[in-house]
Amino acid sequence: MKKNIFAVCDLEVDYACNFMDYLNQKKNVPFEIQAFTTVNSLIAYGEKTHIELLLISGKAMCREVRELNIGKIVILSEGVHSPELDQYPSVYKYQSSSDVIREVMSCYGEEKAVESVTFPVLKKTTEIVGIYSPLKRCLKTSFALAMGQILAKEKAVLYLNFEEYSGFEELFGKSFSHDLSDLLYYVRQGNQNLIHKMNGMIQTIHNLDFIPPVHTPWDIHGTAWEDWNKLLEEIIRSSSYEIVILDIGSEMEEIFQILDKCSRIYMPVLSDSVSVCKIAQFENLLRIWDYSQILPKITKIKPPFHVENCSGETYIERLIWSELGDYVKEILRKERE
Repeated sequence: MKKNIFAVCDLEVDYACNFMDYLNQKKNVPFEIQAFTTVNSLIAYGEKTHIELLLISGKAMCREVRELNIGKIVILSEGVHSPELDQYPSVYKYQSSSDVIREVMSCYGEEKAVESVTFPVLKKTTEIVGIYSPLKRCLKTSFALAMGQILAKEKAVLYLNFEEYSGFEELFGKSFSHDLSDLLYYVRQGNQNLIHKMNGMIQTIHNLDFIPPVHTPWDIHGTAWEDWNKLLEEIIRSSSYEIVILDIGSEMEEIFQILDKCSRIYMPVLSDSVSVCKIAQFENLLRIWDYSQILPKITKIKPPFHVENCSGETYIERLIWSELGDYVKEILRKERE
C-alpha cells in the first residue's frame, strides 16, 4: 500500500528544497513527499496522481491548481495574500520548518476530523521503551532525552513524559499551545481522529518528536489505565513511529500496567543503602501483585552525573555529546551486539 502524497510548491527554489530536506529527515511523516518549484510541474503531476495534501505558496496558487483533485490545500503565506485565498487555511512561511509542519498537520487534522478519513501507515513494528525508577534525582529524564535523540538519528522516535512535574515549559522558556492534557481529552472523548490531532501538537528537538507534557499533575492522577492504553494502542496502530519512549513518573495510577506494556525498561539506580532497599521493595511488589514478568524486561543503569553550564534546548541538545550521551551510546552498542 502506497503512502498518500504531500506536495509542497514554492517558487523560491531554495525554500522548497530546504523544506523538502527537512520533511525527508522526519521519519514519522506518514506521506510521500513531493516538492515543486513551478506551477506547471505541479499541475502536470496532479493531473496524473492524487495529491492528498498540498502546501502551496500564495503566489503560486491559480485556477488550474484549484481544479485539481486535491484532498486538502494549505496556503504558505508571506503574511498578506489576496482575499480569494481566504477560503483556504494558511500558515506563515517565515518560521521554523517544525512550526510550519505542525500547523499544516493541525489544519489537515481538523479536516479529517470531519471526514473521519485515515491514511495508510507504512512502518515496521512499534516498540515501547520505558524509562522508570522508584528513586528520585537519578537522571531519569536526562537519560530518556539523550536516548531519544540518539535513536532518532536512525528511526522515527516519539518521547512522552508521564510525570506530574516535567518542568518543560520552564526548561524551554516558552509555553505550548497544546499538550498531553489535550490529547488525553480527545482520548476520553473517543475521538476517531486522534493521530491527526496528535500530529498537530508535535514539537521536535534534534529530530526527536515529543508531545509537551501535562501542565497540571491532576491530568496524570485523573487518567485511568484504559485511557493510557487507548492512547498507546492508537499510536502503535496508526502512527509512523518505530519507537515510543515513555518517561514514567511514580505518580501514575496503575503504573505496573504501563510498565507491562513496555518491551524493555531502563531503571536508573543508586548505590546507597536506602536506594537499594527501595528498589528491592519495588521488585517484591512486582512479585506479590503477579507482575513478575516485568522483571526480565528491566535493565538497571547508573547514569553518570554531569554538570552542564547551559539550560533549555541547549542543555537537551548537548546531552548527546556529554558523558551521559556516551553512556547511552555504549548501552545501545552492547544491545546491538
